[in-house]
Amino acid sequence: MTPFIAELIGTMLLILLGNGVVANVVLKGTKGNNSGWIVITTAWALAVFIGVTVAGPVSGAHLNPAVTIGLATAGKFSWDLVPTYIAAQMIGGMLGAFLVWLFHKDHFAITEDEPGMLACFSTGPAIRKTSSNLISEIIGTFVLVFVIFHFSDPSISIDIDPTAKVGLGSVGAFPVTFLVWAIGLSLGGTTGYAINPARDLAPRIMHAILPVKGSSDWGYAWIPVAGPVIGAVLAAVLYGLLT
Repeated sequence: MTPFIAELIGTMLLILLGNGVVANVVLKGTKGNNSGWIVITTAWALAVFIGVTVAGPVSGAHLNPAVTIGLATAGKFSWDLVPTYIAAQMIGGMLGAFLVWLFHKDHFAITEDEPGMLACFSTGPAIRKTSSNLISEIIGTFVLVFVIFHFSDPSISIDIDPTAKVGLGSVGAFPVTFLVWAIGLSLGGTTGYAINPARDLAPRIMHAILPVKGSSDWGYAWIPVAGPVIGAVLAAVLYGLLT
């Protein structure tokens, strides 16, 4: 598996399971209807765990253009690879959103709540105010990327060969899982914590393409793209100043 495919599949799984739980909570007639915000934030964190577990050994599991740009800004990732990673993340996000729609197609058909159906694809503000919404996305992504810079890959040293390392596999996904869960619980209530352009823009494109009722809210769409990128760059700059 190449890094491109790893990023594509990892992001697809992230969106399928993350937006899938939103669909389960908000769409009419599902078993999980109205099960609440705690269920959504917990399942999103677990979706991150699954995506990182699959993609991590191959691509490093960015799964997020903001993370890719932040790492490149900090000198931890080649700028030459940034377009390839972002393309894979966007394609994966669109595929994941399509699968959410396909899986819940019958429930989309009987649901009349148009904002709720859009929420199964992309984020939206609780109170629409451009400056506040942008700041929310900047701060949320800043926390995500700045803390990621402080993660290190878990490993075990072998006594008979100090240079040898045995990776702990999916254990490496646990820190980012708890990080995303904490951000969702603490900082997610204002905008739905996109903190990832591929998580918002790619599914929003699919919402516009697929036969789903309601507006795709393109007037808001730039905020969950610009905010995460700004937050990631600020995190990279501060990290560089402190190290």
